[in-house]
Amino acid sequence: MEFKLTKKESENKTVRFPVELIEDINKAIAGNDISFSRFVILACDFALKYMENDKKNNKKNS
Repeated sequence: MEFKLTKKESENKTVRFPVELIEDINKAIAGNDISFSRFVILACDFALKYMENDKKNNKKNS
């Protein structure tokens, strides 16, 4: 068995967050061993999947 390091391709983006949202995110991730960036990536992935499911459900109900 060969040991392989994998790395997803990534790109830096600058995003402005409202200060209150940053504070809320920092409180949510405190003590959970997750970085701010990782939380934002997971939240975006979740939102995109939710949007896709919502679109599918709307098509079924039309």
